[in-house]
Amino acid sequence: MQNLLPEPPATLLPGDDDAEAAVVAAQQADTDEAYASAAAQHPAYSAAWAALAARALDSGQVVAAYAYARTGYHRGLDQLRRNGWKGHGPVPWSHLPNRGFLRSLHLLSRAAGEIGEADEAARCAQFLRDCDPAAGDALAGS
Repeated sequence: MQNLLPEPPATLLPGDDDAEAAVVAAQQADTDEAYASAAAQHPAYSAAWAALAARALDSGQVVAAYAYARTGYHRGLDQLRRNGWKGHGPVPWSHLPNRGFLRSLHLLSRAAGEIGEADEAARCAQFLRDCDPAAGDALAGS
């Protein structure tokens, strides 16, 4: 069945150079404290939470990873809504400021799976693909 309604326009989050610089500095310092500081200084920036979630998953701290990813996901939803997103429609991976939200969503799916929340893991994985299949493809190996 063909959808006769047009797809909503892509949602493109604004960039945040200061927050991005804080995440890059945390990556260079490569300490838990640096990552936590980046998220504390820029709590609305999903990429900082995604970086914390990835670090926690890599070190086997699954519950912490879940909490960090969920925070990044919810902060990203807030930003999407403020930028015109109505709960559906494309959130392109190709737009760099969208990647923090998309990474948080991917990591939330992974962490949910790790703690036995299979339904949530599947919903998040599908939501990621609904936002942009390219995001799912790009993050599949991480």
